[in-house]
Amino acid sequence: MDRLILVATGIAVASLAAFSGCGSVQSEYISKVKKEFAKQPPAPEEILTESDIVHLPAPVQKYLVYAGAVGKSKPQNVRVVFDAQMIQRPGAAPLEAQSEQYNFCGSPARLFFMKASKFLVPFRVLHIYADQKATFVVRIASLFNAVDIAGKDLTTAETVTLLNDMCLFVPGNLIDKRLSWKEIDSLSVQVSMENGPYNVSAILYFNTKGELVNFVSEDRSALQDDGSLRKARWSTPLRDYKEIDGRRIPTYGETIWNYPEGDFTYGRFTLKDIRYNVKAYGEE
Repeated sequence: MDRLILVATGIAVASLAAFSGCGSVQSEYISKVKKEFAKQPPAPEEILTESDIVHLPAPVQKYLVYAGAVGKSKPQNVRVVFDAQMIQRPGAAPLEAQSEQYNFCGSPARLFFMKASKFLVPFRVLHIYADQKATFVVRIASLFNAVDIAGKDLTTAETVTLLNDMCLFVPGNLIDKRLSWKEIDSLSVQVSMENGPYNVSAILYFNTKGELVNFVSEDRSALQDDGSLRKARWSTPLRDYKEIDGRRIPTYGETIWNYPEGDFTYGRFTLKDIRYNVKAYGEE
């Protein structure tokens, strides 16, 4: 997720506050998640073993062991819930938001829904990445789309987001054959992901404990106020690993545009819930 989400908030006006629906975007999100479950139903689970990860660079192997991925079921999907603070521009007050997403590992898919409000005006955000295509919609007060984009540049950017999710929250899927690796040193590696015509890469940075502490990519673009996409370095430092059901997972992260003119931290995310190999939408 990126500044794309925040551009639309400047369009909202208080006169729309009487319209508090926005259920249509959420309904679309739920429908798409259910369709993805129909396309990628849960299969019998398999255990990730040490032999599955021997081809990975040493820092990645150490990370998978530290994260508790080895000895657990190989991930088929994951549901992640965040509380978030989004910042529209440097110096602006943060906007409180909540998000839910489902990621599917077989045929890479990411379905992301966020809700928030500004000046009592609700807006809803929908990111869909599936079948090697990405779309992005921001709907204001259930009345109109302030942002509605698609295309190759967006799909490239969202492929980076998908790779980021894999590295941070689904390390057991780093054995995916769509990934290629280059070890830089004992604490950093380069990872590349190929999904159809899209090929993106990032540098992963680890600490001596084995924790992944940053993800940096040059292949992502930010939507500007004039509607253009600007390519910029994107980094997501993370910390506060906690053990959840035998897995060590980062529970706090930031999203930063490393612009030449200075860094802009536009998002702060706190993990509220994470579940692997969910059987259906809404499963508790």
